[in-house]
Amino acid sequence: MAILLTSGTRVLAVNATGAYGGGQVRAMREFGTRVVAHVAPGRTGEIDGLPVFATMADAVGATQASAAAIFTPAAGVRDSLDEAARAGLSLAFVAAEFVPVHDVLRAARQAREAGLWLVGPNSSGMASPGQAVLGAIPPGMTRPGRIGVMGRSGTLTMNVCRALSLAGLGQSSVVHIGGDVVCGRNPHEWLGLFIADPQTDLVVYLGEPGGTKEYAMLDAVRSAGKPVVALVVGRHVPKERRMGHAGALVGSEREAAAAKIEALAAAGAHIARSPAEVVEQAGALLGQPAPTVLESLA
Repeated sequence: MAILLTSGTRVLAVNATGAYGGGQVRAMREFGTRVVAHVAPGRTGEIDGLPVFATMADAVGATQASAAAIFTPAAGVRDSLDEAARAGLSLAFVAAEFVPVHDVLRAARQAREAGLWLVGPNSSGMASPGQAVLGAIPPGMTRPGRIGVMGRSGTLTMNVCRALSLAGLGQSSVVHIGGDVVCGRNPHEWLGLFIADPQTDLVVYLGEPGGTKEYAMLDAVRSAGKPVVALVVGRHVPKERRMGHAGALVGSEREAAAAKIEALAAAGAHIARSPAEVVEQAGALLGQPAPTVLESLA
């Protein structure tokens, strides 16, 4: 089973008229995602055989879409998310990085109030292997199965999925939560969905330095009723050193990888130190000992 995104989800491509957005939409369709229309103010006619609408509300009325892949540049993301909430969508993925923090705070609050699940901003996307993908998670890195994967780093999320897939350990759903300081939904909310999913038997969490989002997960980890394997990278990152993006800035001891690892372990999570260890632990916990993973993934 997939959480939120399935083969039946009808998706709008929003402001995907440039080379990047257009390429992602074509890749999503090739994977099997049911992209039903484009939304691009000022455009008319068709793009790659799909109708173009001026607003999300118009597109939803004509297509009964429930999700959006939003490729709006950072400065316009707040307006796009406001429009998605007003249109009654239930799921939105946002690719843009460097969205102003106050814009995300406001948009995330309104999305929650409207019942809209927000993936991102600054997200590589989400995938339900064998069913559908939003964004840039390559389908070749995933395979259908019963492991839920959620991560703060897009690259790490994709590489761990690749390692799991190579070892024959498939995923129920994969989500890159987003790399910015503020995310549309936080790890404990995603963990709650995976815990409630009867076809997810184990959850993998992929964290990094910066922020304190992991601490809100601890009660859910303790009471999960299914194993949680956690890999928090950046154990040697110096304080106040940003590593890669805005969300990975260590401002205090509590935001360092070591403190997060200690807290997750105390809550009962199984701690891995590398993608290869994630595979080994997941396989052992599921009673499916995984073959040796390529040394380059360690």
